[in-house]
Amino acid sequence: MTPARVAEVTTPATRAEALHLTGERTVPGIPEENYWFRRHEAAYLALLPHCADATVLEAGCGEGYGASLLATTARRVLALDYDVPTTEHVARRYPEVGVARANLAALPVRDGVVDVVANFQVIEHLWDQAGFLAECRRVLPRNGKLLVTTPNRLTFTPDSDTPLNPFHTRELAPDELAGLLTDAGFDIETLHGLHHGEAVRALDERYGGSIIDAQLDVVMGSLPGQAVWPEALLADVAAIEATGFAIHGDDLDASLDLVAVAVRR
Repeated sequence: MTPARVAEVTTPATRAEALHLTGERTVPGIPEENYWFRRHEAAYLALLPHCADATVLEAGCGEGYGASLLATTARRVLALDYDVPTTEHVARRYPEVGVARANLAALPVRDGVVDVVANFQVIEHLWDQAGFLAECRRVLPRNGKLLVTTPNRLTFTPDSDTPLNPFHTRELAPDELAGLLTDAGFDIETLHGLHHGEAVRALDERYGGSIIDAQLDVVMGSLPGQAVWPEALLADVAAIEATGFAIHGDDLDASLDLVAVAVRR
């Protein structure tokens, strides 16, 4: 299976197999969702080498496309989510992935049995972030890796410490994420940021400075999946690829998402 497979949900029949849109969970193959899907996919692709020939636990797998990507290089992937329809969907759509329903406050595996814990766009949803990280440390051996991505509070909710997104409990700035990880018993191998690359910056310029704002102007006030999109904007959003984003350590405070690799002490 190639990475491109996870985006092939484009016909009415295959779209019907996807999880319903909530406005928060990213679903692949939906043109209106493609900016967010590719933004998340870019982080998975960047961190894929850390999963080579490893036993990987994905804590909070969502639709499952990311776990499927990890399975292209990992020895084994166990995907966890709390939502029953989500776990049923992942088991049905991605048979190469093991899946279980679990509360991330108590990971359902023994101490030190996984090589890598992947936690992509999830930690901002958790009420007890420190407790979750303690569980991650428990299930990893010494030198095991924790991969974390999360929205950068400084750009995602720049004017408030209280998340505007009702699904988020606490968003993190770069130094806050670094502090959480080190306090939990991890050494930070890399802490990078995801930015718009050249192709997406061109769309920023085309749409008055922000392709994100252009999309929000369309969807705000509409139920998920019900907004009427201008044809040109939807075509531009649908054409975005993961290569349209850049992940690096420069100008971290201005990044859109934080991308961390931490090693268990």
